[in-house]
Amino acid sequence: MEKIKFGMIGGGIGAFIGDAHRRASRICNDYELAGGVFDVDYEKSKEFAKKEGIDLNRVYKSVDDLIKAELALPEKERMKAVSIVTPNALHYPFAKKLLEKGFNLICEKPMTLTVKEAQDLEKLVEKNKLTFALTHTYTGYPMVRQMRDLIAKGILGTIQRIDAQYYQGWINSIIYDTGSRITGVWRLEPEHAGVSSCMGDIGVHAFNLIEYTTGLEVKEVLADLNNVKDNVKLDLDGSVLLRFNKKLKGIVRSSQVAAGEENNLSIAVYGSKASLKWQQEEPNFLYLLSDSEPTKIYKPANGYNEKFAEESHTMPAGHPEGIYEALANIYKGAAKSIRKQKFKAGEFPTVHDGVRGMKFIHAAVNSNAKGNVWEKL
Repeated sequence: MEKIKFGMIGGGIGAFIGDAHRRASRICNDYELAGGVFDVDYEKSKEFAKKEGIDLNRVYKSVDDLIKAELALPEKERMKAVSIVTPNALHYPFAKKLLEKGFNLICEKPMTLTVKEAQDLEKLVEKNKLTFALTHTYTGYPMVRQMRDLIAKGILGTIQRIDAQYYQGWINSIIYDTGSRITGVWRLEPEHAGVSSCMGDIGVHAFNLIEYTTGLEVKEVLADLNNVKDNVKLDLDGSVLLRFNKKLKGIVRSSQVAAGEENNLSIAVYGSKASLKWQQEEPNFLYLLSDSEPTKIYKPANGYNEKFAEESHTMPAGHPEGIYEALANIYKGAAKSIRKQKFKAGEFPTVHDGVRGMKFIHAAVNSNAKGNVWEKL
């Protein structure tokens, strides 16, 4: 099958997330990177393209130039999709322009800076019947998809408690740097990151995993956020209580200043019959716990898994899979949608998941600002 030509906005020299997206597109083998706007500096953008072997004629100075030039090409030659891997503040303006001109999108999270912007994009996607994949990468892990299907089968009974946490420590050394290093981190600046650092960057991943795996929607949140230091403008740590309904509660705990933690994302869903637990740092193990039997461990690439998980592994049993393969599963799901092929719900997070994420982030920030009160999503 002919590969989907796609472009990339951002993700140039030294950009980890851009490199991750390119690796994922190659792993799933459905895409060809045709060009893009890889850096705000046009010369650096061209330098990157040379290293990657990309045609310099399709390296553009701006998103506007990309749109104009690509639409002038014969339909078979032009980009059908664009990946947006820029800082948060640029997601909405670029996504809006591209959607209005008929490009399918694969976009980093959080999707926008405001709820209204997210809702605007959702309307554009529906109006123009386009594919919008939001890269909540962790939903691409086979055992997360196994967790989703096992919960849907009802093996946990009535869900009674949901806990998710995401702990990192990388900002800890930055905020205690005696030099000017703190001023060079865009995630700490509201004009680039939005209203939140911790909840906007990683807490929203934990929130997304909860709604993705359980199929439930959080109705209200009560947040207690912490900027840690007076000279830090955004939250770096916090806990958010969740209400799904009168009888079901949960929590998201998240921190960017947990010294020594690397990428400690985990989720536990506790039911009346059994419980499921998964950790991102050991992604090949899904634990099923109960009061009456020994703990059961599910692993990828085994015939006992549900069909969705079984179709999602990229390696034979016993071969570790990681973040690139998980992201590749999202790219593969988006490719099916772009090609108008049949795909399952859950193969990639959608624009609606982006709206839900923005509602969570803003509700958490508002709850904290109002003195830790319950806030509706």
